[in-house]
Amino acid sequence: MTQQAFAPGGVIVAAPRSGAGKTTIALGLMRAFRRRGLAVQPFKCGPDYIDPAFHAVAAGRPSYNLDTWAMAEGTLSDLVARHAAAADVTIAEGVMGLFDGVAQPGQTARGATADLAAQFGWPVVLVLDVSGQTETAAAVAMGCARYRDDVSVAGVILNRVSSARHLALIAPAFERIGLKLFGAIANDAELTLPERHLGLVQAGEIAGIGRRLDAFADAIEKSVDLEAIRHAARPAALWPSTAAGRGLRPPGQRIALAQDQAFSFMYPHLLDLWRSAGAEIVPFSPLADQAPDPAADAVWLPGGYPELHAGVLAAAQRFHGGLRALAGRSVPIHGECGGYMVLGRGIEDARGVAHSMAGLLRLETSFARRSLHLGYRRARLLADCSLGSVGTEIMGHEFHYASTLAADDEALVECRDAAGASMAEGGARRGSVTGTFFHAIDRGQT
Repeated sequence: MTQQAFAPGGVIVAAPRSGAGKTTIALGLMRAFRRRGLAVQPFKCGPDYIDPAFHAVAAGRPSYNLDTWAMAEGTLSDLVARHAAAADVTIAEGVMGLFDGVAQPGQTARGATADLAAQFGWPVVLVLDVSGQTETAAAVAMGCARYRDDVSVAGVILNRVSSARHLALIAPAFERIGLKLFGAIANDAELTLPERHLGLVQAGEIAGIGRRLDAFADAIEKSVDLEAIRHAARPAALWPSTAAGRGLRPPGQRIALAQDQAFSFMYPHLLDLWRSAGAEIVPFSPLADQAPDPAADAVWLPGGYPELHAGVLAAAQRFHGGLRALAGRSVPIHGECGGYMVLGRGIEDARGVAHSMAGLLRLETSFARRSLHLGYRRARLLADCSLGSVGTEIMGHEFHYASTLAADDEALVECRDAAGASMAEGGARRGSVTGTFFHAIDRGQT
């Protein structure tokens, strides 16, 4: 098989740990390159549905998840080949620490940022939080650069540098080890984004998000050698795509998609895949009490923060009525995580107040009794549904704090975690209405 080189060049922005500032710096790089007139294609490593929305604002074009644990190789290659082709530079933001992934007993973790770097040959721009450090920063960087032969660290951006003297104590060590310093960002409390329990506050909720991203770009342009980073970028090494006919197929030809601040956790690559397959996406807002399109032949309710809007959703009678009318005609309706909870009988918010929901499933959930559910999921469908035909394996990810108070529907899936252990998560099905706590990412490779 002949490997193909594909322009334009790309880099992966990664760090030794979470919280080092890679999201801020990745956004600043995207915005700075865009301000120079370049077409920037953003990607996000792993199962994150919040960061890509920030990427889209910063770069002015959609960002797509690349997940080496949950996505088939053909899906990954197809996404990179199609969307990097029209860009001048590709910037992928890593997840967690550079080598952190799904633990495998006695083996290297899978799904790490490093796996993505190795697969596509993109060099790593390593972000180091040097608060409280001097020469140790170089030792950490050298360890990352030498840990895997198939991962190349092109250079380093120092973050949270306290002063010129602090930088002067750090820089000589990088000269000694021969690892390039692309720049150093001063410690600035303004160079952050607000967070809540599932991560960052969503991009659409932040007033003046454009100005904030411009401030990130200002800091990058002042202190980072952008031309050196662009020169270090490398074309993605792609194998011929085998994605045709694979992936999660559209649940219908005309898909009514819930889309507002309560329903925003939708993976962009799925919408991209569905549209490329010829499906029509018809958005509607449950928070505005809009009913799904009555002509839709499928309805999809993504996750989000329904618990923050439970009172409004409980009062949205046109929304509820529209769902029930479509369910009465056996139109497939599927909910993921928050969308699944809204299809149930009720949600108890963090204060313990109960709110009635659509009642199409018998699920009842509570945020007053917080219980963390986090991790990859491998699920086999027990019935035909919006996710595919019976027996299909679905790769997904679950992340929420809701506890289940009641559930009395037929199971939709047989579910296992990343290590292969059986999970209680079985989703639900009742007529044409289905739901899961996990977010579907791709079809399994089996």
